Amino acid sequence: MKKAVVLYSGGLDSTTCVALAQAAGCRVHALSFAYGQRHQIELEQARRFAGRLGISEHRIVSIDLRQFGGSALTADLEVPKDCCDEPGIPVTYVPARNTIFLSYALAWAEVLGCFDIYIGVNALDYSGYPDCRPEFIAAFEQMANLATRAAVEGQGHFRIHAPLLQLTKREIIETGLRLGVDYSLTHSCYDPDASGAACGRCDSCLLRLKGFREAGLTDPVRYQERG
Repeated sequence: MKKAVVLYSGGLDSTTCVALAQAAGCRVHALSFAYGQRHQIELEQARRFAGRLGISEHRIVSIDLRQFGGSALTADLEVPKDCCDEPGIPVTYVPARNTIFLSYALAWAEVLGCFDIYIGVNALDYSGYPDCRPEFIAAFEQMANLATRAAVEGQGHFRIHAPLLQLTKREIIETGLRLGVDYSLTHSCYDPDASGAACGRCDSCLLRLKGFREAGLTDPVRYQERG
């Protein structure tokens, strides 16, 4: 089996990415980040369920993006609710997050001697983040093959796989279910309560709920009761 580094947050998209990498015949080395995010439960989910997903190795890297802030996920800013379709890039965007994450994934992949990196970005049912676009993925792949000894010395060619890029959330869910993904093991909410129940109103929750609704299914995770 060839190796692949998969960015794994514990969320719906990244868990589907794990399953897709495995279906492609890869031994998954999963990489998660404790980056100061307010929704720490996603990291707890990733840690708890990595073994059940058949992940060969799971690393959690600590980086403190709260030192910079600039996002509702890494600063004392309110997470927007009930506004999934508003124009512009939302305040839940974390500056350069996917660039940072992919850079760590690239470093680990080079050490492992593997050339496949998976990331669960999506450019259809998403919040408009600039680092979830196909142009960004293509540019990072080009950079990876210019900036590493392994590529320059001809040991291999790095590929950044973004298999969810052109899928709707419904299609992502249906794909995962066909591969046996248990979505009750995932967490997507940006603003869960102290018990870990999802808010059901942030961008991430609204997109997730929309996907399950369009698939004719009920989301298996727990949501907060509305008053």
